[in-house]
Amino acid sequence: MIQEISANLYRSMILSAAANLANHKEEVDNMNVFPVPDGDTGTNMSMTMDACEAAVVADDSNSVSSLTKVVANAALRGARGNSGVILSQLMRGIHKAVSSCDTMDCKSVSLAFQSAAKSAYKAVMKPTEGTILTVAREMSEFAQKNESEFQDVVRFFSAIVNAGEIALSKTPEMLPQLKQAGVVDSGGQGLVYICKGMLYVLENGKAIERQTESTVKVNQGAASVDISDLKYKYCTECIIEKSSANADAFKLKLSLEPKGDSMVVVDDEDIIKIHIHTNNPDFVLGEALKFGELSSVKIENMKLQHNSLSEAKASHDNAESIPAGEEKEFGFVCVAAGDGLAETFRKLGVDYIIEGGQTMNPSTDDILNAIDKINAKNIYVYPNNKNIIMAAEQAKNLSDKNIYVIPTKSIMQAMSSILVFDEDVSAEENYEEMLAVIGEVKSAQVTYAVRDTVVDDIKINPGDILGILEGKITSVQPEVDMSVYSLLDNMVDSDSSVITLFYGCDTNEADALSLKEKIEEKYPDCDVYMHFGGQPVYYYFISVE
Repeated sequence: MIQEISANLYRSMILSAAANLANHKEEVDNMNVFPVPDGDTGTNMSMTMDACEAAVVADDSNSVSSLTKVVANAALRGARGNSGVILSQLMRGIHKAVSSCDTMDCKSVSLAFQSAAKSAYKAVMKPTEGTILTVAREMSEFAQKNESEFQDVVRFFSAIVNAGEIALSKTPEMLPQLKQAGVVDSGGQGLVYICKGMLYVLENGKAIERQTESTVKVNQGAASVDISDLKYKYCTECIIEKSSANADAFKLKLSLEPKGDSMVVVDDEDIIKIHIHTNNPDFVLGEALKFGELSSVKIENMKLQHNSLSEAKASHDNAESIPAGEEKEFGFVCVAAGDGLAETFRKLGVDYIIEGGQTMNPSTDDILNAIDKINAKNIYVYPNNKNIIMAAEQAKNLSDKNIYVIPTKSIMQAMSSILVFDEDVSAEENYEEMLAVIGEVKSAQVTYAVRDTVVDDIKINPGDILGILEGKITSVQPEVDMSVYSLLDNMVDSDSSVITLFYGCDTNEADALSLKEKIEEKYPDCDVYMHFGGQPVYYYFISVE
């Protein structure tokens, strides 16, 4: 029986939770209701948990209050997508409940679940039942009602997780689109995997092993760099000059193996060479000293190395965009994926492009870093995706600058919004005008289906070309051009005067220009513009004004 969760035990629970979610992230990604190749709930939540994992590995807090604060801060800055932001608020709620605790007993575990659910609900403007919020709430309600029946934290935590699984199974009954698609809520499933990972440590005394490589994508401007093996922070190398010909390199390897990975131990006559990624370089060197004198000792912090390289590359890639010298009045940050789109935004005056979008949601910290690069009194941030808006708002709350988040859900809304900017009026007036404009833009996308499903009574098969208008699938066609025509039929009316299309990296330029001519013939009263966007996943972005 375990009556209390210590800081070390909670640290292991976070590591196990991150590993369990990483092992199932593709499954969670595939639960996306829309059968498009950008289901990223599992990836976003997993990368948010990876940030928590990296933080607890680097921290030596010996109280639950301190460690949960570390986790909450890491989740807050590392949050990606709406699911990641909600997860960060769950972690924030846990810390608030145990902010004065050295350990957690059943009572404080119950309070942690209650506070977590409350914090998550507060973070969402219009909470929807049948989602991750429902799973969190029902676990918290079970904990509150039943805490007095338990003394054993393990049994109590197990019962709470079971309540979460029951709540998850009910989500299709709460949201018809889940039932029609034949899936449970992806965010709720991700939360259950996190909690089951934590429970595994309580029941087995060790963390779940990560079956897939731990990789966190960091996007800063046009930079995209991977951090691998986040579980271990220090690259440690040395050469041992053997004190005895009988020095046993195999015995040394056995002693070091539990302390890291990427280990190489080479026994070469008079010396032993060691390379290992670890969080305990002092232990590695101490064990090495038992076998002889050391030389060529090198300990490198891989996380700091990555950050320096990442920042240098981002600075170089955005060199023309980052203003120097005197503070200016207005600045602009925009999220976009695709060389053509990035170049278009730069021509419109955007200072900093964060590479990302549908398939690669930037984190709160990525957005905050971009904001910090701009020397301006007022900064407008364009998320350009409904799944990035919450992270942008979170970055705004963390910044001490005057930030305006324009809640753009598409690239086309952002472009129209930027075009109405007037440097001769106040920041607030520009903000109000931009909000008004994005409500007037009709935007659509053309992509392809990746699985069988039914959405709004429409049967969809893999490979079908999907037309998505204002976030809703309105067209299922066998050909890309047919999907474009179907969308335009629903978008163009008597008041329309401009049709703009950006073609993606998987669309041939000749095909795009041919399509432009046909659209001009069909809609002679509209000016038609075709540009190279270079975006992945989507054949076309379309707007009608």
